[in-house]
Amino acid sequence: MAGKLKITLIRSINKAKEDQVATVKALGLKKIRSVVEQKDNPQIRGMVNKVSHLVAVEEI
Repeated sequence: MAGKLKITLIRSINKAKEDQVATVKALGLKKIRSVVEQKDNPQIRGMVNKVSHLVAVEEI
């Protein structure tokens, strides 16, 4: 797991739960179609798993 993840926000966080909104913001995503690169580690994977219905993930 030494690579990176490209994470894209694909759905709105308007009607998401508070903890899911906080997770999306902690990942560094702000607007729909915003993209961030994060290190591939268990903490980031857990965050992505929590909001998997809101984001798209690609390994790079």
